[in-house]
This record gives sequence, structure tokens and C-alpha cells, in this order.
Amino acid sequence: MPKANTPFCLVLTGTGTDVGKTVATATLLRCLLDRKRTAMAVKIVQTGINAQDEGKSCASDSYYYHLASAEAPFATATTLHTFPLAASPHLAAKRVGQSLSCRMLAQEIKDFVLAHAHYDVLLFETAGGLHVPLSEQEDWLTLLPMLDFPVVLCAANCLGTLNHTQLSLDALERSGCEVLGLILSATHPAPDETEAIIRNNNLSLLKNRQSRLTLCSLPYTQLSAERMADLAQNLLPLAEVILAQKAYRPKADLLERDRASLWHPYSSVNACPPLSVVRTAYANRLVLEDGRELIDGMSSWWCAVHGYRHPHLESALTRQLARLPHVMFGGLTHAGAISLGERLKSHLPSALSRVFLADSGSVAVEVAMKMALQYQYGIGEKQRTRFLTPLGGYHGDTMGAMSVCDPVNGMHQLFTSCLAQQIFLPRPACRFDQPFAEQSLDAARQIFAQKGQEIAAVILEPIVQGAGGMWFYHPDYLNGLAELCHACGALLIFDEIATGFGHTGKFFALEWTRICPDILCLGKALTGGTLTMAATLCTEQVASGICANGQVFMHGPTFMGNPLACAVANASLDLLEQGSWQQQVQDIEQVMRRELAPCAGLANVRDVRVLGDIGVVETKGPVETDRLYGFFVDHGVWIRPFNNLVYLMPPYISPLEDIETLCRAIYAALAETGTGAEPRA
Repeated sequence: MPKANTPFCLVLTGTGTDVGKTVATATLLRCLLDRKRTAMAVKIVQTGINAQDEGKSCASDSYYYHLASAEAPFATATTLHTFPLAASPHLAAKRVGQSLSCRMLAQEIKDFVLAHAHYDVLLFETAGGLHVPLSEQEDWLTLLPMLDFPVVLCAANCLGTLNHTQLSLDALERSGCEVLGLILSATHPAPDETEAIIRNNNLSLLKNRQSRLTLCSLPYTQLSAERMADLAQNLLPLAEVILAQKAYRPKADLLERDRASLWHPYSSVNACPPLSVVRTAYANRLVLEDGRELIDGMSSWWCAVHGYRHPHLESALTRQLARLPHVMFGGLTHAGAISLGERLKSHLPSALSRVFLADSGSVAVEVAMKMALQYQYGIGEKQRTRFLTPLGGYHGDTMGAMSVCDPVNGMHQLFTSCLAQQIFLPRPACRFDQPFAEQSLDAARQIFAQKGQEIAAVILEPIVQGAGGMWFYHPDYLNGLAELCHACGALLIFDEIATGFGHTGKFFALEWTRICPDILCLGKALTGGTLTMAATLCTEQVASGICANGQVFMHGPTFMGNPLACAVANASLDLLEQGSWQQQVQDIEQVMRRELAPCAGLANVRDVRVLGDIGVVETKGPVETDRLYGFFVDHGVWIRPFNNLVYLMPPYISPLEDIETLCRAIYAALAETGTGAEPRA
């Protein structure tokens, strides 16, 4: 919501071209000016007129803005872009060798609002209907959620209005826009009584169907400065709503309300962590409540790989919501779950033939551990009740998952005495970017020799240890470990919740190896960061062992196979299967290698490492997280360090200049601690 010292911003858009948007905008402007408010009307893109005639010719929309406000002692009208071709903004700009983008327009509008903070109200008028193109892939429905301004929909009051208006309202709602009102305009004189009946019926039906919205109507008239005053009376109800919003919105202190009720992850209620209120998000940007935008460097804990509000994901979600939002998976099934299972298998070794759908990453790990234990029990190896795992690992915050997290440097030392006592081996010492050292497996060999008959399974994160240290280790370590498991009779579990779906430069991290695990955990990016969902896959051998002697696998989450989550997971796979993510990740990796390298010269930095879209700066001691949070937000980026790690895992769709900005923000933040480092150019 806007702060008290910012204008109330409103977008007037329409069901199509020539539906009365300009008359409505000019009239609303006049209404606000008559109420002694400082207001301005802004045409975002004007086509069909030469720049020198803008505001002067009656072919330009701002001409009518001026007509409505000729006596105002301040500027009341302007246009951001003008093109001579009377066509869509995209085509008109292309005709003169220019291009538009929603990100560019959003920034221009944001800058315009900041430059006119002394105004009470700014009215922004679009061009044409909602799906009029602004670029090859973008239209007004792409831009409006990025602005996050309330919307007034304008429609011509004629035959067909009910259909066009409802379709447009549906589209605005799906896009997350807040619609404040409807303005129906008579764009031509009523030729006969039938037309008058239709117009009255339109008003009556829309008033009943859209009772939550403020509905106003404008009669047909030849516009003049004198007529504007009369027309303005028709829009007084809408003006009252706007002025009430202006007065009300700044009062809500969301941070105070948050701190009075909520508990955030890994935090104390006695010492509230720094918080920023997010109003909306798009692409790789988070928009804060005060209007500031942050470049997202975290993919919302590594799951929003396609960025935010991707239209393909949202479309899949909307379609599924209209059919089947949820149904129990016990005794029932549905096409989305079946398709998801088949598609996950198609990207994995063929031996992983069974897919168990779960709610979250931690649950997927619990499922994997239960599978391993029940398998060993089913084949008569009842003494195998423990798990072997490397130090530095992290697998989740539920009880079973905590037991295989690092017990020394991890997050769960407090619960050690309550957890199953597992077996730990040293963190893999063989760096990913150095030749493999065979002796790095010596500790595993020794443990298997001593305790091999106790081990049900080895569980670890392949290639990249995530929240336990962001450590990258050599694929041959996994190859050797798999051989030890096979020789001993222990299962091998790969936890790919963090590494899956492209983060390491491969679709799955196991592709860096020549092996197939017995059990695989997936999560996070499975749904592209839209809904929580996870999956645990296993081989037919494991599944048969679990179900030996008439046994069943005793696990069944309430939201297992949730149709909404399955639909958006399938849509996320659509995007990944198009293949562009591979080049995106390669490009991000190259930029991070170049831009993070100077951090290695800082006195407080121990190591810099990059793999895929994961960039890590490891410091010699814990960082001042609260200070860094504030520093990063002030510098327009969202980076969340922990312990002695400042790292990036941005959405794949991030522009490379944004990756540079993220990396340079890390350097600046660490250099500010007094290392004597030379400032970067």
C-alpha cells in the first residue's frame, strides 16, 4: 500500500479500443480537480499521432485531459510515449525502430510517481484492451500486476458489453489486479429505443452482478470544457472511493501486526529479525510495500526457478482450480498425478520406477527413510536400523530428517538426545573443481567395515551440500560410495530437494555421476515455487521389498497428489523441457564466476565457489546477518546470508545485468566490514 507521502495511483483500462477510456479519464480528472485535489492524467503510450502534436491535436488523449483542467495552476496532463502509427504500442514502436518492455514501462512509471510525490492522485490510462501487445510476449495484463495499482475498467455501453466486461474482469482478477470500479460510457447516440433498452439493461445487470464494485455511467456528449463539469457529477461516487482509499491505506502497519501474531523461520519472538513486507512479485523482482523493488537472489529458498507469476504456471493453476482443487489420494487418482509421475520418471534413470508424492521436502526425506527401513525389514535384514550420512548435510526440520542433519555445526543440536542416533562420516573433502582424491573415501570404507551390518541406507545430497554449508564435492565420491553401499547391502538415498531441476547445470545432480540411487527425494523447484509439493522415487526392487509378505507402505499425507500442485508441477516441467534453462544457467554461472571472483581478495573471505546458478562466498567467521539484510535491501537486492555464507541461487530467468548487481552487492557488503579492499569500478 502507498505511504502517506505518495500519490494514490490508479490505472484506467478498457475492454477494447474506443470504449470511452479517454473520456472517463478526463472526466475523473475533472471530478478530482473540482474536489480541490492535485491530480494528473498520464497516457502511458499514445499511438496515431506525431510527438509535436501531442496534447495539441484532438487526436491525442492528453488534449482532453487539458480540456478537463485548463484552469488548474499545476500540470495536469502528460504522455510517456508517443508514436505516429495508429496501431498497437508494440507495432507502433517497432515501426520507428524502438521497442517497449513491461519492465521498462514499470520503471518509468515508478520513477514518474516518485517525481510527482506531491500530487494527491495520478491517473494512468492504457491503450486499447487488456491483451493489446506491448512487446512480442507482453501486454497490459503483464504490466498491470507489476504496477500493482488499483484498476478502473472502462467499457462501451452497447450490445456485447456484458460479455466483454465480464471477460475483462475475469482476466484482471486472474492477474491479481484490484478492480475498484466500472465506468460504462455511451460512445455514440442511441439510434433507437432498442439501444436505450440495452444500455439500461447493461447498467442494471452489472450493478447486480458486480455489486462490490463502484459502477458509474457516462452519457454520450460532445466534449467541451463546459460539459466536463456536468459529466464530472456522474463520477462522484468513484472519486469518493478513490479519496477514501487515499486516506485509509497508509494507516495499516503490517510489520506491527506481523510481530504481534507470527513467528518466522529460525527466529526468536524475543528478538524480532529484520523484516520487509512484500506487496507483489514478478519475474525476478520482489516489490516491497513502500514501492521499492528488490532483485531476488534466492529464488525464495531455491524454488522459484522460473521467477514469479509466470503466466504458464498461473494458467495451469487457474484451469485446475476450476476443475478439481483437491481430492484425497487414498482410493482415488487423477490425470495430473499420473502425468507427473510419468514425466518425472522420463527424466531419471529407468530403474527409479515408483513415485510417492508428498507435501514438502522434509516429508519426502521422512518417506525415503521409512522406505529404507521397511525395505530392510521386508527382506529380513531387521538389524539394519541406522543411517550413514556425511557431516555438513541438511535434510529438513522434521524428526527423522533432523537425525541425519549435521549434529555438530547444523541447526538441531538442541534435539540431539531426542533423535535416532545415526552414523556420521566426515564431509567429503574432495572439491568439485579439483582432481578426485581416492583417499577421501577411506572414512566411509572404515565405517562400512566396522558397522556395515547396522546400516539401512546412506543418505546425502549429491554434488552440493545445501543449507549445511553450500559445499561442492567431486562426483567420483558418489560413484565410490555407491559401490560401497552395493557391496554392503545398504541402500543409497539421494536428497535432490535443493539440487534438482537444474541448479547444478544438470537437470538432476545425479547426472554428474554414473550411478542410480535406490531412493531419490525431490522438492523445492518441483512446482516452480508456486505450491508446496515433493516426491520420493524408488526402484522396483525397493518397492517389492517393502511390500513383501503382503505388507503395505505405511505413509499417506492428507494432501498427497494434490491436483493443484500436480498441475503446476507439470507446467513447470513444460518450461524446463523447452530447454532454455540450460543456457540461462550457463550464462548465470559465467557471470557469477567473473563477478564474485574479486571477493576472494577480501581479508574476511575464506573461499569463493560457483556451480550452475549457485554462487557462494564463504567468510572466515559468521557474518552480521542483521546488518547485511539491511545493506542488501537498501541496495535493491534480496540476499539472505546465514552463518558464514553469503550465497546466490537466483531464478533462471534473471537478466545478466541483475546477476552482476547481485554479485557486486555482495562484494560491497563484505568490503564494508573494514578489510581495506580497493573499491570496485
